Amino acid sequence: MKKIKVVRMITRMNTGGPAIHVSLLSGGLDKNVFSSTLITGRVSKGERDMTYLAKEFGVEPLIIPELHRELDIINDIISFFKLYKFIKKEKPDIVHTHSSKVGVIGRIVARLLGVPVVIHTIHGHVFHSYFSKPKTKIVVLIESLLAKITDRIVAISETLKKELKEYLGLKDDSKLALIPLGFNLEEFLKNDKDDKGDELRRELGIDKEAVIVGAVGRLTAIKNRKMFLYAAKEIKKRNPGKNIKFLIVGDGELKKELMDLRDRLGIREDVIFAGWKKYRDMDLVYKAMDIVTLTSLNEGTTVSAIEALAGTRPVVTTNAGGLKDVIEDNKSGFVVPVNDVEAFSKAVSILINDKAKRDEFGLYGRDFVKERHCKERLIKDIENLYSRELRKKQLKIQ
Repeated sequence: MKKIKVVRMITRMNTGGPAIHVSLLSGGLDKNVFSSTLITGRVSKGERDMTYLAKEFGVEPLIIPELHRELDIINDIISFFKLYKFIKKEKPDIVHTHSSKVGVIGRIVARLLGVPVVIHTIHGHVFHSYFSKPKTKIVVLIESLLAKITDRIVAISETLKKELKEYLGLKDDSKLALIPLGFNLEEFLKNDKDDKGDELRRELGIDKEAVIVGAVGRLTAIKNRKMFLYAAKEIKKRNPGKNIKFLIVGDGELKKELMDLRDRLGIREDVIFAGWKKYRDMDLVYKAMDIVTLTSLNEGTTVSAIEALAGTRPVVTTNAGGLKDVIEDNKSGFVVPVNDVEAFSKAVSILINDKAKRDEFGLYGRDFVKERHCKERLIKDIENLYSRELRKKQLKIQ
């Protein structure tokens, strides 16, 4: 039998869930059935490049240097023609795009060249909290038009699926497929002792007995790290005398601004910016933390929430996007309103003062994610999706 050709595209392989997702799928699909190619662009300045991860899965990405996140007319045109040339030569059965920029260019190219099946995964939409209202309207219009030329749009959470249906003006769910993220969680699921994180604590000069409240991810506006800093000040006030440290693991364009805010708030000694220290061994990072937090304004499903739960760490999150589909309120953590510093601080304080509850939430979270968000389930779901869509187009690919 002829193998099914899949070309997967992502704008850039910066540190985060989408890069892990595409690496896992490109390397994990049944090689007796599928032949996969991964195409990516370059990361932005200050971002970590996770191209190495694709290679660890046995995938050598095709890199288009002109393809990147920022709007750049000349380079975007060059990217278009490079993709056009490649797709015309390879004649794939499926083009599957991930992320906004290449989601636009890749889907148009695929349809112009008559690719039988075109699929787009939306890992987190930009329909609010990213741009001004006029620009947001343009983005929604473009995505609504692209939806018409896309066979299936994959949503990674139930909440995200409902939002996409509304924003894209879809009459029913026929264009949408719900496929939660999946990851290789083996390292996080190991029943290692908590002292595995002591090495990182020592490196950062954090006392072994301190309660660490952590945040992992890019330092960008949408992640709302300012809220984390304001909450840190409030949490210290709520818990006088408690040995509490706040650890931010990640990097991004707002790092200096956030460090300045930390200093103005008078919590310089309490908040540590660790960059991407040990970012390839994230299980150690979560083991060093006692509570993991997310303060996002908008989110699809973040990898840090899934990894934290797999590592038996409770999560306190804002009710943004699909986060409530991963963190069950008062079972694996707490879900509070977006930008509500008081509610957030109260929830974190409850866990700071109740280790038994932290352990209870952590164990519940681990059991929840170990099957729902494992790589085996993800690969099976994607293979089934491809098979269904190809059957619909059978006459076109014979």
